[in-house]
Amino acid sequence: MNQLPIFVNLSGRKVILLGTGEMADAKRRLYERAGAVVVDDETASDAALGVVALEDDDEALAAVKRLKARGLLVNAVDRSDLCDYTTPAIIDRDPVLIAIGTGGASAGLAKSLRQRVERLVPGNLGKLASGLAAARERIKQIWPDSARRRKAIDAALDPGGPLDVLSEGSEANLESWLAMPFAKDLSEVEDIVLTSADPDDLTLRQARLLGRADQIFAADDVPESVLDRARADAERFVLTLWDEKPAKGLTLRIRMNI
Repeated sequence: MNQLPIFVNLSGRKVILLGTGEMADAKRRLYERAGAVVVDDETASDAALGVVALEDDDEALAAVKRLKARGLLVNAVDRSDLCDYTTPAIIDRDPVLIAIGTGGASAGLAKSLRQRVERLVPGNLGKLASGLAAARERIKQIWPDSARRRKAIDAALDPGGPLDVLSEGSEANLESWLAMPFAKDLSEVEDIVLTSADPDDLTLRQARLLGRADQIFAADDVPESVLDRARADAERFVLTLWDEKPAKGLTLRIRMNI
């Protein structure tokens, strides 16, 4: 790891942005979205960060040197060798943020990874985080012991748990989990009919179900590449152990703890 990923609170703080055009506009939108006050005066006092989005190499190098001389951490757009920090590709599920960086090696690679990962992250994740924050004191009352509290929360958030972080609608289970925190585990069974043997053809729902599965019953013709998308600790069985195959073709039957 050659960079330390951190989340910086820029609400109401000044960020100096030098440059115009598409690159500068994109940076302005990003920092303003984080609550920063973006200014184009490099002499502005009390600035938190500096961003250089100048097209000319010599002008950009000179601007970077001037800002660094003031003690500012500087991001030089498309010039990773001049950067004190880089801005990642971001998945925003406020207040949850997932950042993907390559240390400036390839913005395109970071973008591609973000697009892939974003399909796996449900839109309700921010609501779940906010709900957990609001219930913090209530959770402490249910589990006064910090070690037991951590284990209970980890179990609830685990794949297949009532608050599974990759399950749509998990925030809706928060109240029932708090009302019956020690209820016995139940199970849920789902059948998955695959359209092809290519794991990239899995639908978003199918990928999430595989990620939650505690037990997988697979037909003989289901390839390993698809099964590898499931949790590594999920138990695997031959589908014929069930009374009947749920559908023709490539089929899976999975069981999940809920």
